[in-house]
Amino acid sequence: MTVLNNLLVLLCVFLSFASISNNNFFTQACFSTNHGDAALQIGAYYHTCPDVERIIYSKVEEAVMNEPRMAASLLRLHFHDCFVNGCDASVLLDDTSTFVGEKTALPNLNSLRGFDVVDAIKSELESVCPETVSCADILATAARDSVVLSGGPGWDVLMGRKDSLSASKTDANNNIPAPNSDLNTLITKFQNVGLDYTDMVALSGAHTIGQARCSSFSSSLQGRSSSSSDGPALDLQFVASLKQLCSNAESNNSATLTALDLATPETFDNQYFINLVSGEALLPSDQVLAAGNSPTLEIVESYAIDPLAFFEDFKQSMLRMGSLSPLTGANGQIRPNCRVTN
Repeated sequence: MTVLNNLLVLLCVFLSFASISNNNFFTQACFSTNHGDAALQIGAYYHTCPDVERIIYSKVEEAVMNEPRMAASLLRLHFHDCFVNGCDASVLLDDTSTFVGEKTALPNLNSLRGFDVVDAIKSELESVCPETVSCADILATAARDSVVLSGGPGWDVLMGRKDSLSASKTDANNNIPAPNSDLNTLITKFQNVGLDYTDMVALSGAHTIGQARCSSFSSSLQGRSSSSSDGPALDLQFVASLKQLCSNAESNNSATLTALDLATPETFDNQYFINLVSGEALLPSDQVLAAGNSPTLEIVESYAIDPLAFFEDFKQSMLRMGSLSPLTGANGQIRPNCRVTN
């Protein structure tokens, strides 16, 4: 039934891009399953919490105004959530004496942030419409709002997810792509959740905002001084500046941060792809997307030339990723506190 639900959701995503989403029948019925359990839909909280999107946007806007980097952090939370058994807010669960969640998994430890922003959003929603809006829907909506507030495209977020009752540190370690992943590993991990080459490249474009720690890329710098099968010829001045940053005796290598896109670090645009083709990819997992023998090179080059093509594919890929194995209907729960199960 999960596979059938996902196919129905993807069908409705397609129909929404055909401008059918304003039809009341589409909104109410398109995402229903054979058992009558409501799945993801536009306007899921129209009657039960009509101010949900305004409240989430307001809180995200406040957080991003205080710290522009938070936009990338909230977007990343949604990504890391969806890649581990679907978009179910499992990434938000805290460890307890009897439970180990995903926050201490290697891709997340000392990396994921923005949990306090999610807490603030949830607190306000609970005061307005208690036990109604899921933490998983908050993550999906905050991710969209973070992109919009950074100058990127907007889209109608499909809602109606429920929150998980469990999490998996093992699956987080195994499923989330690492910053040093080679191309085959990236392709496999995206294909494992049902996402294709275009989705992989478009979603990687989220690296047009945000920062990375030296520990995510410094070990690869020594071998990145010339062209190779791993990507285009790298800009030597760019590599030298990274080496200097990460070898600074006064800095803590594991904590030192640099922008993923040095040209427009706080703006959601297509500069990331321009950087890839010009040899200024920060992470090894970015560099391999532009390798000469890579099936993704053509997509990278098209996005570098046409920002609107990137925006359109990014929107569709975010909708596909956000529809991965959602808990709906009688499955899952609505957590009043995103950090703990009921």
